[in-house]
Amino acid sequence: MPSQCCADLTDDTPRPVHSPVPAVTQYATPDLIGGIAYKGYDPACDDGWRTTGAPTRAAYARWCRHMCGIACLRMALLHRDGHAPSMFQLLTGARHYGAYVQQTGGDIKGLIYAPFGQYVRATHALPADVHPDLTMPALLNLLDAGRMVMASVSKEIRRPDLEPERRGGHLVLVIGRGDKVVYFRNPSGHTPQAREGSLPADRFEAFFGGRGLSLDLPATVRRRPAAYRPATQAARE
Repeated sequence: MPSQCCADLTDDTPRPVHSPVPAVTQYATPDLIGGIAYKGYDPACDDGWRTTGAPTRAAYARWCRHMCGIACLRMALLHRDGHAPSMFQLLTGARHYGAYVQQTGGDIKGLIYAPFGQYVRATHALPADVHPDLTMPALLNLLDAGRMVMASVSKEIRRPDLEPERRGGHLVLVIGRGDKVVYFRNPSGHTPQAREGSLPADRFEAFFGGRGLSLDLPATVRRRPAAYRPATQAARE
């Protein structure tokens, strides 16, 4: 039986917080995130890189800083299905749909919401809607409807006592809300508390970039998801 958070309820009662949702990080070793973020530690030196499914250490080092959205998707799939492709298998599929673009000079542009949403719907049978202009009340309404939301926030949401220099630029997976509190998973959280975060809604809004992508897990919890796209040579580039 599906958990209550994803049950096919017929009334308008706000859904509970999705649980359990594992904390998946975009970096192979969570304990190294603080050093990467604040001490100049090179993620290429992380000997745990193979756990991401990366074909080489160099490929992991090239992509890990760009994989917050991939980590969010993996968390959602693990919650729904109990299993999920590796980070680099998901990255390969997202790239196939154009959710990441390698620009002239080698810079990486992404995550691009519209093609990523197409990938999520087509490959993982998971309804996904892009919200380019998302207010905080609208985000809360999506949570009350049972959706998870990949929300664009400042990366410094992991240190919420500080004022952010900008809003947006990083993705967290918002998994529900309580009375004036928002619960989320942060793929670049540098402590256990930052990875499994919660903030008052008005404080979350200080970091929120006003855009995101919502995932309708209750709509698919009773369906068998589409076959996962296997990794291809694109992940090796």
